Amino acid sequence: MSIDRAVLVLNASYEPIHVCSARRAISLVLKGAAVVEDCSVYSVRTARLDIPVPSVVRLRAYRRMPRIHRAVSRKGVLLRDNNICQYCGGRLPANELTLDHVIPRSRTGPTTWENLVACCFGCNNRKGNRTPQEAGMRLLRQPRQVGFHATHRLLAGGDAKWDKYLFC
Repeated sequence: MSIDRAVLVLNASYEPIHVCSARRAISLVLKGAAVVEDCSVYSVRTARLDIPVPSVVRLRAYRRMPRIHRAVSRKGVLLRDNNICQYCGGRLPANELTLDHVIPRSRTGPTTWENLVACCFGCNNRKGNRTPQEAGMRLLRQPRQVGFHATHRLLAGGDAKWDKYLFC
């Protein structure tokens, strides 16, 4: 149903802060607390109105948001790396990828966003208990902590119109 679709909520500064239902987004717009930035192809019809269902809304007043540090997870690392092995560049399904500690755990490498990368089984075995430099391998890109933008790509209701507001 179109009223249950996911809608991206932006702060007054255009920073993504939340995802809510279309029902909640429409009520924010009708109350005057938000404005519609992008509409979906759906609409809600009443006896007197034909209301387009928003895809992105922006709050009129700025809301101060606390910074949230996301817990490290396999799903998050694979999402951040887009299911691409960070050594050979192969795009694989999640079940054919493993997580690799750039600095091995045996060498006191932490389990943090900055030390974990998606890796295929072959590259992980080749790297073994060594650093990428010692193994003669190069990372495609340096790992970094995942933020709000990447986290919200996990949502199934994500709309292509969100892309210009979500930066990964």
